[in-house]
Amino acid sequence: MYQQTIGARIEFQGVGVHSGTLVQLALRPAEADTGIVFHLTDRIGLPQSIRAISSNAPATDLSTIVGDPRGAHVATIEHLMAALYAMGIDNVAVEIDGREIPIMDGCSAAFVSAIEEAGIRRLSSKRRYVRVLKDVRVDAGSGYAEYRPHSGTRFEIEIDFPTPAIGRQRFEGELSAQLFRDELARARTFGFMKDVERLWASGHALGSSLDNSVVIGDDDRVINAGGLRFEDEFVRHKALDAIGDQALAGARILGCYRSYRGGHRLNAMALQALLADRSAYEIVELPSRRRDIVRHSPLIAKAVAAPAYGPQAL
Repeated sequence: MYQQTIGARIEFQGVGVHSGTLVQLALRPAEADTGIVFHLTDRIGLPQSIRAISSNAPATDLSTIVGDPRGAHVATIEHLMAALYAMGIDNVAVEIDGREIPIMDGCSAAFVSAIEEAGIRRLSSKRRYVRVLKDVRVDAGSGYAEYRPHSGTRFEIEIDFPTPAIGRQRFEGELSAQLFRDELARARTFGFMKDVERLWASGHALGSSLDNSVVIGDDDRVINAGGLRFEDEFVRHKALDAIGDQALAGARILGCYRSYRGGHRLNAMALQALLADRSAYEIVELPSRRRDIVRHSPLIAKAVAAPAYGPQAL
């Protein structure tokens, strides 16, 4: 139960799904207690560093963002964060020359493969966990999200779309590197052709294509030539997103996360509600033979104490 980092530098290149801009991305090994930190070299400004923690992540709908959406920020981080979280990477420096993580082929598979190729290095410091002590629930419209006490890290995700191409789907499982690699990492982001013009007009989905998104046409059918990778690929991608959004806790969570008709905004609201209630969780270490309660780490304390909707560059 020790903290981990990647074994070597990893580089990626691709376009942002919303910006359509070509992005260079690199992951560097980092020391214990660093956490996940984005180092943004803006093409027209000074370098900025932003910690990937909940207090730096405003609740947004189309993707997960850290930083100030009107200033220094990095968008669409959820697929990378999900891969790091699921593969047990606690500390890494993320260097990026743009403001959006490349979409790759719309999922986490490329990030998982690269992490496995680079290897994982164990560090000397113990890993800390956020252990859920009581139920915490957030309702939003017809959907809800909640954390419940649980001995492991579990996700129970259910979606319900009024289209025969999706309908009602459910995925549940205990998170492990193997489950993520085999069952979730290849599940792609998805959208509707009828929404394309509206998204373009608002400056979104400019880099979206059939190479990186599952698209549902006006006839309520998937128009990708290869079809789906899983029969229930839609809910598997929603589970992937939920894992990436939970990674912003600043430590791994011991508990069950359950959502119905959720998304990035609801995921963020639920995590903020959990971390805002000091009676709802405790910070623990899990040695091989016993469980010890430890003091709040600086990273967790920062995530909890900062304003819930106050993104900040640290």
